[in-house]
Amino acid sequence: MRTHAVSHPLIDHKLTQLRRVETTSNTFRDLTRELVSLLAYEASSSMPTEDLQIQTPVAPMTGTTLAGPKPLVVPILRAGLGMLDGMTAMIPTAEVGFLGMARDEETLNIVTYAERLPDDLTGRQVFVLDPMLATGGTLAEAVRFLQRAGAAKITCICLLAAPEGIQRLEREVGELDIELFVAAVDERLNEKSYIVPGLGDAGDRLYGLAE
Repeated sequence: MRTHAVSHPLIDHKLTQLRRVETTSNTFRDLTRELVSLLAYEASSSMPTEDLQIQTPVAPMTGTTLAGPKPLVVPILRAGLGMLDGMTAMIPTAEVGFLGMARDEETLNIVTYAERLPDDLTGRQVFVLDPMLATGGTLAEAVRFLQRAGAAKITCICLLAAPEGIQRLEREVGELDIELFVAAVDERLNEKSYIVPGLGDAGDRLYGLAE
């Protein structure tokens, strides 16, 4: 597993605005989309390509196109949906799947309650979207789920990560060929497993409180 904390003036600026308690939901959604586009630019740098013969208005040339099969973007419900537009803006040819995962309060295990993915992911590059890498349990289970389905390469994109979450991800799936791209690695988790200083509950800030 390879972790990349992407440092860029635009990312740092937009993330600061995202963290502010005064930031409204509509602005939060806009900033999330912009941040994900910037992270997607970095995270997609190793996508496979192939030559493409084209004709310009002036002369023929050999250009570049993304090689098949099409990449798959998988937001983890519900907060990951807020990252989807930013990702597909950068890779409009990507297909989209969905994973819904939650912690069972009795067993503390991660359970999958919704899944919409191709039957076979063999050879596919998969981008997993989850705003907050806090304890790491959900993202680790998502990576294992996709790996069992045959994904060739898995790239995780998060807005923020806690050191505890990165350590758990490395411990549980570090032997797999995965990359993690984040806008920042924060200080720690608090007693409620919130990232500190963090930005609060990303799902609630994107969509409002779910009662």
